[in-house]
Amino acid sequence: MTRAEFSTLSQTIPHQPGCYKYYDENKELLYVGKAKDLRKRVGSYFNKTLDNYKTRKLVSLIHSIDFTVTDSEHDAFLLENSLIKHYQPRFNISLKDDKTYPYIVIKKEHFPRVFFTRRVIRDGSEYLGPFTGLARVKELLELVKHNIPLRTCSLNLSPGNIARGKYKVCLEYHIGNCKGPCEGLQTEADYNEQIQQVRYVMKGNIADVVKELKTEMLDRAEKLEFEKAQIIKKKIESLQSYQSKSTIVNPRMDNADVACILADDNYFYVNYMMVSKGTIVHTKTLQIEKKADEQEEDVLSLALDNLRESFGSNAREVIVPLEINVADTNIKVTIPKAGDKRQLLDLAIKNAEIFRQEVKRKDTLMIGEATKEDALNVLAEMQDSLQLTELPTHIECFDNSNFQGAYPVAAMVCFRDGQPAKKDYRHFHIKTVEGINDFASMSEIVYRRYKRLSDEGQPLPQLVIIDGGKGQLSAALKSIDKLGLIGKMTIVGLAKQEESIFFPGDSEPLQLPYDNPAHLLIRRIRDEVHRFGITFHRQVRSKGTIKNDLEGIPGIGEKTSIELLKAFRSVKNIKTLTERELTRVAGASKARIIWNYFHEEKDEGAEVE
Repeated sequence: MTRAEFSTLSQTIPHQPGCYKYYDENKELLYVGKAKDLRKRVGSYFNKTLDNYKTRKLVSLIHSIDFTVTDSEHDAFLLENSLIKHYQPRFNISLKDDKTYPYIVIKKEHFPRVFFTRRVIRDGSEYLGPFTGLARVKELLELVKHNIPLRTCSLNLSPGNIARGKYKVCLEYHIGNCKGPCEGLQTEADYNEQIQQVRYVMKGNIADVVKELKTEMLDRAEKLEFEKAQIIKKKIESLQSYQSKSTIVNPRMDNADVACILADDNYFYVNYMMVSKGTIVHTKTLQIEKKADEQEEDVLSLALDNLRESFGSNAREVIVPLEINVADTNIKVTIPKAGDKRQLLDLAIKNAEIFRQEVKRKDTLMIGEATKEDALNVLAEMQDSLQLTELPTHIECFDNSNFQGAYPVAAMVCFRDGQPAKKDYRHFHIKTVEGINDFASMSEIVYRRYKRLSDEGQPLPQLVIIDGGKGQLSAALKSIDKLGLIGKMTIVGLAKQEESIFFPGDSEPLQLPYDNPAHLLIRRIRDEVHRFGITFHRQVRSKGTIKNDLEGIPGIGEKTSIELLKAFRSVKNIKTLTERELTRVAGASKARIIWNYFHEEKDEGAEVE
């Protein structure tokens, strides 16, 4: 739509609040926005110079415009929110649900079990979370295990089964981790009180649990059961220690959500914290790509609404750095200037800035390292995609190369827990192969690597990647077979062009989706072995390990030498060429230098004889 075309259309757009929708020529929804004044807001896309490339791209694709008038700006906000969630237009900020969040589930059953899961099943069970990291879940479950005795078995503890004496207590009962509900030694009502304590702990309300334990401790002491009172005291100290690590501000503070937003040229960064009685129970930072001319307050409003929904927040107050609209008019929006709430907001801003700097650093270094939990999730995805018998926490990848058949070299990189383990990187000089024979070179380095690991009793990797496809894979397998290591690790080949994965004996390769996390990690490992191999190759050349007669000619550099060897294969062949033939690759001036050098050298040698 041109500016002139919009000028005609603009007369039909009212000066009222509402939502506007942009469509392309195929009637695909490109963008949804809200406005206090529809005509002014839509007109700003066409009547002013746009600095943002993505906004210019959006405008260039607009073919038609639709709008919906609302009674108020707040109603427009609610409508915009629902339209974006429903249609996910490609130029709107993307806030898709993360389906991999871990939860703690309280199973719907007699004497409910409490355990970790990533699958939310609508079976009536209670799911606490989601949590943003596996470490946080494990910490909470350990805290519960050591302080609240619950069963860990999967027995069907129905009243009938218990009454018939179907089960006997196990070791967990004898060591004090369970009160024996399977034998009727604990009532269901008493067990449910413990489940309520679990809910308190998960929601950060540790004070109520400590209060109940103190009451029980005093009761035990009055009954002269001092050993049991001492055990309860240790539980109280453990819970208080955990709370002291988690508490950021005054524990008497009401529940609240804290959110802030930062921006650079390409992204918004939204940090979210869920606070319960002074304890931060959830944190999450989103990196949101700028796809159009979005305002910070709009992005923060939408992101906060999504995060509150995702994390199941029912806090009636949100603490933010700027005025925003919220979906629920009963929620209090606070912009603090000082005190505990300002301290929380400053912490959110600090975390968002750290995250932004980390993203920038990773982009600059082209590293893109993930957290340990994220890396383990990717490895689990790789195990599933490649049908591995073990989680590939130890991966090694090989690549070899040669310089026109002279002084071939090879490299091996090692990844542990999804991250580069650079102290375990190795490079190789090929010792037993002459000329250009990539298959034999691969066979040699694989044999040398795993013979050494076997001789030294070191653990083998779960996954070995051979860069080079079927031929290289077959050569590597010969060495693995010779060492008697078949079946002790999975070995695959990676085609250089298509990035297809070959398994031994399979006629057709496995082609993972381009954006599959396992595929992305394999590409990263492949790129790393290339980088490491090239660096080693250059180091070898700079030390003079790879030398030839061409590099000894004054005025002839490494680049010209390489081009000549690529074209004519060897120095011996180059010596037989005419000056005209050399000119085709090296140029006239350098061709004359090379021709004169070799022929003068031959004449001088003849004279000496």
